[in-house]
Amino acid sequence: MVELQPADGRLDAVFHALGDATRRQMLRSLSGGQRTVGELAAPFDMSLAAASKHIKALERAGLVRRTIQGRTHLCRLEARPLEDAHEWIGFYQRFWGDRLDILETLLRQEDAPKPSQGDDQ
Repeated sequence: MVELQPADGRLDAVFHALGDATRRQMLRSLSGGQRTVGELAAPFDMSLAAASKHIKALERAGLVRRTIQGRTHLCRLEARPLEDAHEWIGFYQRFWGDRLDILETLLRQEDAPKPSQGDDQ
């Protein structure tokens, strides 16, 4: 059987992190390169402490790595956990794709012209 979830439960943390629009926007910003906590917080009406809580959720999921240089906290994207999430979703994408292909085949068979029955007259 295929193991769809890492043993450490990281996939749960990834989906939890991705479940929040603010964190998704932060990840999008990080896809352009590393950012400070202040830069990540800037587009939102939130304190640095609130932004830090979001970043901690991303760190727990392994999606962000934070380094400290003096008083500056730099964050960068770690994409590997997104690959695990993509693989998990891909399993269900294939599952539903197969089911929909079967449904399409059945509907086409139902819509196909029926062979005419010979007249007995």
